[in-house]
Amino acid sequence: MTFADRRVRWLLAAVVVLAVAGLGSYAWLRSDGPSVPGLDPDLGLPSARTPAPGNPDRVRLDGFDEVAIWVDPGDDRPLLAWCLLAGLTAEQRGRGLMEVTDLQCYSGMAFVYDEDVAGGYYMRNTPTPLSIAWITADGEVVTITDMEPCEDREGCPTYTPDGPYRYAIEAFQGDLDELGITADATVTVGGSCAPSEAVPGVTPGA
Repeated sequence: MTFADRRVRWLLAAVVVLAVAGLGSYAWLRSDGPSVPGLDPDLGLPSARTPAPGNPDRVRLDGFDEVAIWVDPGDDRPLLAWCLLAGLTAEQRGRGLMEVTDLQCYSGMAFVYDEDVAGGYYMRNTPTPLSIAWITADGEVVTITDMEPCEDREGCPTYTPDGPYRYAIEAFQGDLDELGITADATVTVGGSCAPSEAVPGVTPGA
């Protein structure tokens, strides 16, 4: 074998090594995927290196969890991320924002179900006007409506979406648009919020 032949083989070997290294790097980047279940890196959604959302001064309402949401508003705005109070259990969802007048630096509340549901919501013993969006498991907005306060009594109006949903998101009335949650939005619920500097589990006004 001539020196020229050996040099050609060395060059080919080097090309193979670089190609394998490139594929490995690509696979590593792909594996460093979204911190939120269901997000697709091909859609330009945040990776695990994207800072988690959440006001550091927020104070969690006693007895509730919290969850991050990611919103593609469907307009010219970029992807938005928020930290919400979370109702994950039947007890938490049943209580909701009753008696709440201050969200303690949260952007709203997410009601999370294990499967699709179709029931309505009402505002009994809820003093603050709210807006609600019902969201499918795929992130599509089913219905958005405003809900008015009702005293602690029987017969409060029930607000019902136009179809089944997996999540419901409540915010103070008029704030859903600021969160990017409109009829054309896509909403992904899941993931951790940024660390909070406040003490969790404090009931507002306590």
